[in-house]
Amino acid sequence: MNIQKHLLEGIIKDIIFYEVKNSGKNFDELMKDFYSSETFDKLSNFETGLYRESPWYVYELYQIEKQNGKLIQTEV
Repeated sequence: MNIQKHLLEGIIKDIIFYEVKNSGKNFDELMKDFYSSETFDKLSNFETGLYRESPWYVYELYQIEKQNGKLIQTEV
């Protein structure tokens, strides 16, 4: 397995863990939601480089997407 896929799988695992911990949804539902998200599309496209970010950073992006119905860039 190459390093990109290994990092991707680790981030996905952590995001699902965070979601299980913070929501009332079941594991299968959370997996389906995340794998159909724009965040996952960007994360799994290695050209974006998102797989190099921390799982918490990607989780925060996913939360923004869920709140807004799409991925948006916010001011910090």
